[in-house]
Amino acid sequence: MARSHSSLVPRLGRALLVVAVASALAAAPVASSTPAGAVPSGPVSDAALSTAATFTLTLTPFKSGFASPVFMTSAHDGSGRLFVVEKGGRIKVIARDGTVLPTPLLDLSARVSKGPEQGLLGLAFHPNFKTNGKFYVDFTNLAGDTAVNEYRLSPPSSNRVTLPGRRVLTIAQPYANHNGGDIVFGPDGFLYIGMGDGGSGGDPGNRAQSRNTLLGKILRINVNGHTATRGYLIPSSNPYVGRAGRDEIWSYGLRNPWRFSIDPATGALWIGDVGQNRYEEVDRSLKGIYRVGGRARNYGWRVLEGRHCFIPATGCSRIGKTMPLIEYAHDIANTSDDNCSVTGGYVYRGNAYPLLRGQYVYGDFCSGRIWTISAGASPLVRPTLRLDTALAISSFGLNGGGELFVLSLDGGIYRVGATP
Repeated sequence: MARSHSSLVPRLGRALLVVAVASALAAAPVASSTPAGAVPSGPVSDAALSTAATFTLTLTPFKSGFASPVFMTSAHDGSGRLFVVEKGGRIKVIARDGTVLPTPLLDLSARVSKGPEQGLLGLAFHPNFKTNGKFYVDFTNLAGDTAVNEYRLSPPSSNRVTLPGRRVLTIAQPYANHNGGDIVFGPDGFLYIGMGDGGSGGDPGNRAQSRNTLLGKILRINVNGHTATRGYLIPSSNPYVGRAGRDEIWSYGLRNPWRFSIDPATGALWIGDVGQNRYEEVDRSLKGIYRVGGRARNYGWRVLEGRHCFIPATGCSRIGKTMPLIEYAHDIANTSDDNCSVTGGYVYRGNAYPLLRGQYVYGDFCSGRIWTISAGASPLVRPTLRLDTALAISSFGLNGGGELFVLSLDGGIYRVGATP
């Protein structure tokens, strides 16, 4: 079977490298070999940052000891808490003072499936969490199907979850891999859900291109209500409402979107879509007349892997398909450490590192490489390799102030910084 997100398990021999880099990071920040250069004074646009700013990316140890962490986020409630998603089914809380609380916020370990690409995969806090205490999780249940549940903290400032929660959505999965799992609230207040193509290899059901299935898509739903048959409402501005296709679909043609994000400054949708055997891609869609980009976009899978024909192998049609902003190959010449699985990241909009502001930061799970590209870059601009680590990069995360972190599947979390 073809590689996907490397089954969220490091390749053979990689564990020793992870331990080695963790020890090194504990002693000092890791910096790239990117040479320092002149930094322009005054405001710098996103597009200018791609060529005008030269900086060194750094990683500084933040917390360790987590069990296969795959996501970290804030509730944006002023509490200073951070919430770490462990693939096995638990959400851990890091208090404002940096203490990791001994009791999980939520423990679904008895309810999630345990396959290599299964488990608790996503977490999002309601835009009105500070008053309603609601948050949402995406996981694969014991049947292997995708489930999105709603829970509530009562009061929101506490760490007490009201159980049993509410099922919002269930999506049948034909195979155990390519589950996607990221969930993100957009500035429009709707919940966006990343779904893989259903698994196996090569999308045998051509599900990503079919608008009659929810697999291989970015979905968009309204969780502030429900019907007699659905645990959510359909936004009327979804592209296939009243047309052929499932009403929940926002974008399609994805293989396995492993981490997507919405730039809060521009509304652009950024997707790290895991490739088959040869190419990884990052898709960027500007917002247009809607508050979030990507509406009705077809990102090409399984016709295309990156910018290259997949099925058919030659002579494929690119008409109506959105080409990736970034494509990179698996095989790297003169190295034994190949890429294999993109981990989508964020456009940095924090304040601690002005040199990093306006840069999209992403990585590769297998090689541990981290790149940046200006959020306003044209497709002709090449990303800059900033770090080549031995981390098994499972996710990036943000705190309440927009500061950026990187998570490694071995259990470590590192703060991302930039220096001249």
